[in-house]
Amino acid sequence: MWSFEVSKSTTASKEKVWQLWSNVSDWNHWDLEIKSSSIEGALIEGAKGFLTPTKGPKSKFEITECTPLKSFTATSSLPLCKMKIIHYIIEGEKEIRITHKFVMSGPLSFLFSKVIGSNLEKGLPETLKNLVALAEKNT
Repeated sequence: MWSFEVSKSTTASKEKVWQLWSNVSDWNHWDLEIKSSSIEGALIEGAKGFLTPTKGPKSKFEITECTPLKSFTATSSLPLCKMKIIHYIIEGEKEIRITHKFVMSGPLSFLFSKVIGSNLEKGLPETLKNLVALAEKNT
């Protein structure tokens, strides 16, 4: 198993962050590693979608967990590997903390952690920075 996560605090509301997360077709506005993304219907458990990274083939994902205004998990299947992208908010007194966590598991997770994981580790801090900047805009 391989995992990597990045967190960032913000004064933006959880509603604003959730709005950005749930607008799947606009994920590429704050995640520069995404060329395009779509989902069938709303961001709810069981919803299926597609994501095309800037470097890589179009892939399917499914929302395998969703608690509005708190968290959601998008799960993709790779050959002999599952990749989960867990997004969650922890509320503080004056700020919220946003976390994006990647988890790969399965027999080939060691391989995909090298091939995909290294790019995720490089890009994820910028992704959270962009998300927070958009969330704080117009707040």
